Amino acid sequence: MSTEVQTQFEVIVIGAGPAGLFAARELASAGARVAILNRDIKPGGLAEYGIYPTKHKMKEGLRKQFRQILQLPNLDYYGNIMVGENADLRLADIRAAGFKAILVTAGAQGTKWLGLPGEDIPRGVYHAKDIVYHYNRLPPNSLKDYYIGKRVALVGVGNVMLDIARWLARQVKVDEVMGIGRRGPAEIKFDKKEMEYVIANVDLAALDEELKRVAPVMESIGQDVNAARDFIHSALPKALEPVSQTRITLNFLYSPVRILGDESGKVCRLEIEENRLVRTDGDTKAVGTGVKRTIQVDTVIFAIGDKVDESFGLPVKWNQFVKNPEPRFPVEETSYEAFDPQAGQPLEGVFLAGWSREASTGLVGVARKDGERAAKCVLEYLETLPPGATAGAGEALRLRLQSLGKPVILKDDILRLEAVEQAEAERQGLEEFKFASNEEMLAAMGLALEARA
Repeated sequence: MSTEVQTQFEVIVIGAGPAGLFAARELASAGARVAILNRDIKPGGLAEYGIYPTKHKMKEGLRKQFRQILQLPNLDYYGNIMVGENADLRLADIRAAGFKAILVTAGAQGTKWLGLPGEDIPRGVYHAKDIVYHYNRLPPNSLKDYYIGKRVALVGVGNVMLDIARWLARQVKVDEVMGIGRRGPAEIKFDKKEMEYVIANVDLAALDEELKRVAPVMESIGQDVNAARDFIHSALPKALEPVSQTRITLNFLYSPVRILGDESGKVCRLEIEENRLVRTDGDTKAVGTGVKRTIQVDTVIFAIGDKVDESFGLPVKWNQFVKNPEPRFPVEETSYEAFDPQAGQPLEGVFLAGWSREASTGLVGVARKDGERAAKCVLEYLETLPPGATAGAGEALRLRLQSLGKPVILKDDILRLEAVEQAEAERQGLEEFKFASNEEMLAAMGLALEARA
């Protein structure tokens, strides 16, 4: 796309996580005028609020890249703005402003549940996202009261489960953490590096007994129980020194079927069902055996993935926004184009990237690559539009934001906030300091509750 044509177009990116920011950089570098809308005050998304809080070097490296992106002269940032059917702006409002290319990188803000009896118990049942946002200090989760008892069940066996187990063992210091996976140890989804942070607290004798229990089921479909054991044990040489007596166990081939509460509205037990494994079309499937037992727990946290926000304003199927099955601008046979299945046609000029395209898939590196690919699709689409099709969209957006009557965060505000938090970290002798509420962040930026765009 030539610069002469590029500067005719204004593009909007919804979401300022890694996918959105790196996509915005590609678009701005190609000459387009880019506006970013972000739900949170701070940019970064899961890079800011999903990576474990003590991974300071990784997080600061990403923040440095994000600062450089936001300083691009043809890129505008608007934080503290919700997009959705019942939010600050609807997709229709964005179209009305004149943006013909919309890239949605808002993540997967919905929560996935299993629909079990007892999921609505008032205290002690949570989704992993709520807990991760809590200990990473994302408002309003940062200020919520989550009841964490002495015995915690984590449903799921991926990296998020291990992150939460790490927090429970090293920060909260509970008595016991029970990881529960519906399939076997050959299908675990976590990395060895993440296991290194918690394996010193894993009850290895109990793990050996668990592997002995599930070995016949694994061997019946050709799985190697010793390979699974070796993978988990491979984390031992670099195990992080424990700071608590928290006992972590891994329990395989179990599915939760019911959560039970006591008279006070707190979780007290979790009923689980044993599974067997079967091969179906080359895949492994867990099938319940009907054998059930109940374990005593105080808290149940579901780390089973996320889904998109159904109130965002795009068609949803199977927990994801619907994508064009026959994309006009595919990248490596992948569709980044939103699709209306009822009309049977693409949503003109609307693209998807990151977890908005495929929920709960990969972390920062994957999101970055996905955003950059989506930007390529957007640029190819812009080539098909007549020149001048989006002139004035940015000004129309600014006027609309100004009418909301709420603080709108700009690029310079973010720099001021970072400076204040850095100074506070130095004053307290901390590697990092974060304000826990939006009100504190607004005050630090000198905005308080004044409306401005």
